[in-house]
Amino acid sequence: MSSQLIVQREGRVMTVRLSNPPRNFMTNRMVVELLELVRDLRRERSVGAVVLTGAVDRVFITHFDVAEILRGSEAVGVAAPAPAARGLLRVAGALRRLPAARRALERSPAAGVEDLQRIHELFTAMNRSDKVFVAAINGLAMGGGCELALACDVRIMAAEPSARIGLPETTLGLMPGGGGTQRLPRMVGSARALEMMLEGRVLDAEEAERYGMVHRVVAPERLLEEAGATAARLARRSPATVAAVKRAVYDGSTRPLPAGLHLERAAFLAIAARPAAVRAMRAYVEEVERAGEVSPEEAGATLARYRAGEAVDLVSE
Repeated sequence: MSSQLIVQREGRVMTVRLSNPPRNFMTNRMVVELLELVRDLRRERSVGAVVLTGAVDRVFITHFDVAEILRGSEAVGVAAPAPAARGLLRVAGALRRLPAARRALERSPAAGVEDLQRIHELFTAMNRSDKVFVAAINGLAMGGGCELALACDVRIMAAEPSARIGLPETTLGLMPGGGGTQRLPRMVGSARALEMMLEGRVLDAEEAERYGMVHRVVAPERLLEEAGATAARLARRSPATVAAVKRAVYDGSTRPLPAGLHLERAAFLAIAARPAAVRAMRAYVEEVERAGEVSPEEAGATLARYRAGEAVDLVSE
């Protein structure tokens, strides 16, 4: 059985094409493969950024395979009230720490609990990784495809006429289950996110950029070039700094402000003393002292070199 991921490497950038033709649905198998890849990357120092894109023309991920969700729902047979569902999740969470119990759970009617947990585990692992994840959204990205893009650190979308992004699950009597109800409001605001989800409304590329769901919109033929250049630039950042900034933003922004500021202070103190930061600060201070008075243009050129990651090696520790 062939993999649903096509992986390529160029320098410090890994490009992963999501491949499940013809419709390019997300599947549990794809989630398992992505989770294994993200886990393997924890030990891979030679990769600094990952570009995710669709291998099918004009499709990032259409949505999660509804047939798989249906099979899981029918296997359970009855709808559990919310308190019972929360209890089931707690029990399943405890069982999945034991390999034998986890395998038994995967073969039981409650396998859907394990599948849902795995998606959340994947997206959380991406957010906690010291790699930068760039979504190159080449077309449709609905439901699970939208949630995968929202879990990435940078989102670039092709100005493809048929491209759409959003969470239309309510039109099937469902709700987003891969973190969409949490990540989307943090990006576009709770009022706008709630209206989008209740209406099941999906956005074209220009609307998504205006709403703040994607960072940039580019011509389709330039998508991979732009995503690759962005990934290559960010892959030159210190991995420790990337991980610290991501944690401060993803974890800190969900806490009360004093707690978030405490997290930031602790991370700053830890990062500022690391060899990469000391090396870069020393190089910058020496460069400023040598330059003396500089014009705005010269200062801008210096900052551009540092932003491009070309002034100092930040990767080596």
